[in-house]
Amino acid sequence: MSEPIRNKKLDLTTAPTPQNTPANNAPISSHAQQPGVATINEEDLDRAAAASIFAQNPKLVSMIQGKLGSLVGRSSGYIESLPAPVRRRVAGLKGVQKEHAKLEGEFQEEVLQLEKKYFAKYTPLYEKRAKIVNGAAEPTEDEIKAGEQDDEENDEGKGDTAADESMDQGVPGIPEFWLSAMKNQISLAELITDRDEPALKFLTDIRMEYLERPGFRLIFEFADNDFFSNKIITKTYFYQEESGYGGEFIYDHAEGDKIDWKPSKDLTVRVESKKQRNKNTKQTRVVKKTVPTESFFNFFDPPKAPEADDDDAASDVEERLELDYQLGEDIKEKLIPRAIDWFTGEALQFEEVDDEPAEGDFEDEDDEDDDEEGSEERDEEEESDEEDDNSKPKQEAAECKQS
Repeated sequence: MSEPIRNKKLDLTTAPTPQNTPANNAPISSHAQQPGVATINEEDLDRAAAASIFAQNPKLVSMIQGKLGSLVGRSSGYIESLPAPVRRRVAGLKGVQKEHAKLEGEFQEEVLQLEKKYFAKYTPLYEKRAKIVNGAAEPTEDEIKAGEQDDEENDEGKGDTAADESMDQGVPGIPEFWLSAMKNQISLAELITDRDEPALKFLTDIRMEYLERPGFRLIFEFADNDFFSNKIITKTYFYQEESGYGGEFIYDHAEGDKIDWKPSKDLTVRVESKKQRNKNTKQTRVVKKTVPTESFFNFFDPPKAPEADDDDAASDVEERLELDYQLGEDIKEKLIPRAIDWFTGEALQFEEVDDEPAEGDFEDEDDEDDDEEGSEERDEEEESDEEDDNSKPKQEAAECKQS
C-alpha cells in the first residue's frame, strides 16, 4: 500500500488533542471507532499526475486547503463518547483554564503599565538625544567619556579627535542621523528607495507615545523641505479591546496621516509618458499617466482588510497587514530605543540575519536549462550542416542529426 498523499502546506507537526486523537488510541476505551480511509493504490492515482493537476489548477488547491482549514478545531466525537463523569472533569478543567486565562490577561495589563512607567523615564533621554542630533545642545563631558570608553572596549573610535575637531567646527548636530539609522535597520532599509532619501534627510526626530486604549503612535518630525508641508507625520497602531488566547494584545488596524505633497513632489507615485498616434491625422501626442510606485512613505497609508469575500485578496492583504505591524513594532522596540546603535551599525551584530535563502525562493530551471542546451546543440548542428552543405548531401546531414 502506498503512502497517503499529504498536503505539504498543511502537514504541520501538532500535539495530540481530543480533536486529532483516534478513539481507539485514547486512554479510556469507548464505543467510538477509529475513522478509516480507503486504500489508495499507486495504480489508481499516480503522484506525478496528481502533482501536475494541482500545479495547473491553483484554485483547486486553494479550495482544498480551505475545506481542510474549515475542519480544524472540529470535534472528532471523542469527547462526546467519554463517560459522563469524565466529561464533567473535562468541563471542570476548562473552568480552571478560564481562571488561568484571566490571570494571563491581568499579567499583560500589568506589563503594559510597567512599560508606560519606564517609558516616562526614558522620555527625557530621548529629548536630550533629539537636541544633540539637531545641534540644539552638546553632550556633557561625562557622557562623551562614557561613550568613548565603550568605543575603546570595542576597539573603535581611536582616531585623532583633536584633529577631527579642527577640521570643521561648523557642522551642527549629526547630519542624516535618522536616515542612516533607518538604512541600517534591515526591515526599514528594504522600504527606502533612492528617491526617498533626499526627503528622509530632513527627519529631525522619531518618537512614540502610548494611547489611552491599547495601542501606540509613531511620530515622525521633519524640518522644512521641498517635498511636503507636514511638520509631523504620525501612524497609529490600534489593538483589539479583547485580549488573545494567551492574554496578549491582538493587533487590530493602523491609521496614518495624509501627507500634503507639494506640486510634482509626491514620492509615492511616478509619471509614465506614452506616445499616441492619431490614425486619421497621423499626428502624435504624449499622454502622461500617474501610477503608484514603491516608497517608504507608503508606510503611512497602511493596507486595509478587503470587504469582499475574495480569498486570494484576503491572503495577500493578510501578509501585508502582518508586515506592516512588524515594521511598526521594529520602529517602536528597536529603532527608537537604540537609535545611536543603529546609526553606528553596532546593533546589527545582535540581529539574526538569515543568509541562506528560503527553499521557496528557488525555482526549478532544469527544463529551461535543458531547452537552452538543446537549442545550442541544434544551433551548432545547423551551423555544421551549413558548412558541410557544399561537400555532403542534405540527406546525409539529416541522418547525422538523428544519430
